[in-house]
Amino acid sequence: MKRQKEFPANEKAKSSAVSAMRPGTDGGWKANQRHGFWDFLPTVSRSDWVAGLFLATAIFLAYLPVWHAGFIWDDDYHLTENPCIVGPVGFKGIWTSSAALYYPLVLTSFWVQHALWGLRPLPYHLVNVAMQAACAILLWQALRALKVRGAWLGAALWALHPVQAESVAWITELKNTQSCLFYLLVILFFLKWRQAAASVSLKGGGWYYTLALLCAMLAMLSKTSTVMLPVVLGLCWWRTADRWRWRNVLSLVPFFLISTVAGLWTIWEQKFHSGAVGTAWSQTWPERIAIAGKIVWFYLGKLIWPHPLIFIYPRWEVGVLGMTAYLPVLLVAVSLAGLWLYRRRTQPVFFAFAYFVVSLFPVLGFFNIYFFRYSFVGDHFQYLASIGPLALAAAAITTALGSFKERTLFLKPAFCGMLLVALGTLTWQQCGMYASVESLWKTTLRLNPGCWMAQFNLGGSLMGKGKADQAVVYFQKALQLNSDDVETRNDLGAALLEMGKRDEAISHFQKALQLKPDYAEARNNLGAALLQKGKVDEAIIQFLQALQLKPDYAQAHNNLGLALGRKGKVDEAGAHFQLALQISPDYAEAHYNLGGILLRKGSLDEAITHFQRALEIKADNADAQFSLGDALQQKGKVDEAITHLQEALQIRPDDAEAHYTLGNALLQKGKVDEAITHLQKALEINPGYAEAHNNLGNAFSLKGDLSETIIHYQQALQIEPANPGFLNNLAWLLATCPQELLRNGGKAVELARKANDLTGGNNPLILHTLAAACAEAGRFPEAVDTAQRALQTTGAHSNSKLARQLQLELTLYQAGTPFHTHARPH
Repeated sequence: MKRQKEFPANEKAKSSAVSAMRPGTDGGWKANQRHGFWDFLPTVSRSDWVAGLFLATAIFLAYLPVWHAGFIWDDDYHLTENPCIVGPVGFKGIWTSSAALYYPLVLTSFWVQHALWGLRPLPYHLVNVAMQAACAILLWQALRALKVRGAWLGAALWALHPVQAESVAWITELKNTQSCLFYLLVILFFLKWRQAAASVSLKGGGWYYTLALLCAMLAMLSKTSTVMLPVVLGLCWWRTADRWRWRNVLSLVPFFLISTVAGLWTIWEQKFHSGAVGTAWSQTWPERIAIAGKIVWFYLGKLIWPHPLIFIYPRWEVGVLGMTAYLPVLLVAVSLAGLWLYRRRTQPVFFAFAYFVVSLFPVLGFFNIYFFRYSFVGDHFQYLASIGPLALAAAAITTALGSFKERTLFLKPAFCGMLLVALGTLTWQQCGMYASVESLWKTTLRLNPGCWMAQFNLGGSLMGKGKADQAVVYFQKALQLNSDDVETRNDLGAALLEMGKRDEAISHFQKALQLKPDYAEARNNLGAALLQKGKVDEAIIQFLQALQLKPDYAQAHNNLGLALGRKGKVDEAGAHFQLALQISPDYAEAHYNLGGILLRKGSLDEAITHFQRALEIKADNADAQFSLGDALQQKGKVDEAITHLQEALQIRPDDAEAHYTLGNALLQKGKVDEAITHLQKALEINPGYAEAHNNLGNAFSLKGDLSETIIHYQQALQIEPANPGFLNNLAWLLATCPQELLRNGGKAVELARKANDLTGGNNPLILHTLAAACAEAGRFPEAVDTAQRALQTTGAHSNSKLARQLQLELTLYQAGTPFHTHARPH
């Protein structure tokens, strides 16, 4: 018989109190006299550290594919294009505006992350995986505190189960992982409060209760699906109490109050902000009850056999309800009643199943959720609820394996290891779906070909990449599956419009407006299509109606500005571009368009400022690069202009106007050969570009290649025979060319007279050319008379340089000598 170690009376009592709190006794808590935030932590032993590190490592390995994943569906709405995160609304708007929706604490997390690492997707994915690892460790401790057998295995099954991949590999679902962290902290603090209340050795119970209440608020501010926390806490209290008393509910009242406010806010938000109203959510109460039962068993089935896991499951059709439709919900009710009736023997099973059903209650279809438009079920909806069945499975496995003899002890780690490796491998494979927008929707369509929403979003993804022709195919398939979806019709119209199929686009916009007359986006797009067709007045009507429906619609203001600009109403156009920028200060297109208006009004400095701002927002905007270069050239900043024009051509190499403008700028710098290259490129792209022919003639003139100069002047005139400038240039060269074979006085007179008639006979430059042409043709009296008229008009125009040149030439004409040079008259 072994001797027991003797203790002094006080030491023995102390040892017994501590022992009662160690793992395997009362939940793994080390008793001491401290109280505070850190007192809830479990006893830190070497084995705990190893087990926790192993669990976290397994989770990170299972989610390795997220290292190469990007942003997917809804990540733009919640993060990458959210004005609270990346736009002008900012942090304050997260808590004070409708942009917060119903998870402001998650948006706050995104705001902090964006401040730390911008919009690189990897850090956001790693934060989500780290959250999952932290939740798994907290769940392990919570299960220990609830005296659940196989607590570590239960946490591992939950964390590595592939049904969780949707919540962890999808950045938007930080809502799940973050809310779960606070959710589990609530349970741990609440259980610690109960332990403190039941033991004289533990103090600070009120502090634990306060922390539990605070964490409950943080959980619901992260995601309101945690509203069932008060009921879950009641179940945990019932599970751990020696004797349950209904007056215990009074301690849960503050939790119920927080939960009620959060729940009512969510119902309001889903109806009035998200728009969960209409035929997609019009189920009767009998239908909702039947659906609820089916949802419970669907989720339980996915936990037992996680294949296939689909991002958007087929939406069940609710037909005529017979008695069989109610069998699933009846089975749920009978199961709960039977387990409760025999609760002394089935307490763990009742606790797990009741927890599962209670946690699923917000997403069972009794309340409208926008996601139900696509499907009544989604893997992320059972993220918290799955804890119950998986913890029960772990306890059952631990109990079953514990019944084997000692010589088969290796069986437990071997079986559990293989199970976790299998789950981790399935999770690793499942993560591949979330690598990109296209992989998400293509995988969804492979598993659920009838998913119109996947067809629609895949089309939208392709539209974003400029692949409008491919996008049209998917939008059309989406319409075949759901012909009454106005968003699909609208986006199909937008894709067709981008392809230049204006009439087809207009047809789809009009159909969308028949289905939903107050659809501002469709009115705006219809206006854009009409504007492209040149129906400016009709387009303006559509833009104005869009703004009546949605006054803060920046794109409609921008498009209305474009239409008014076409009508010559420059000031009104500028006012609408400014309104667009007041609504959306980072709207690059509005900055560009306002810059264009200011350029037309001669406000070069302001125009340059807006072009520069447009490029700060979107550096690959070829139009803004070109317009900035053009404005800088007019400002006399030719070197800067050349830089921006070259940038424009790197983005859009086949832009004839950019080549033409760059060629002109290079001519100003005396870089004639480079100028000729760009002017010739402009003509390769657009052979009918008259100005390019004319300026290429000027460039060859500077090189002394007068034959080429004449050829390009003539080609310019073939394209625009009534252009006074082109007529004048060719006439001057034919009259004054130093090469006798190229001169033709008679033709020069003909061209110069035509130019003079077109300009009203008062242009000193054209009169100058006409005088030289008359002299070359031997009509010296006419040349003298014309030169004198040119001198008179030159005085009116205050052009002293031209006046001096005319005086010199007039002397020659009076002496009966023509003027010969290859220099241009202006």
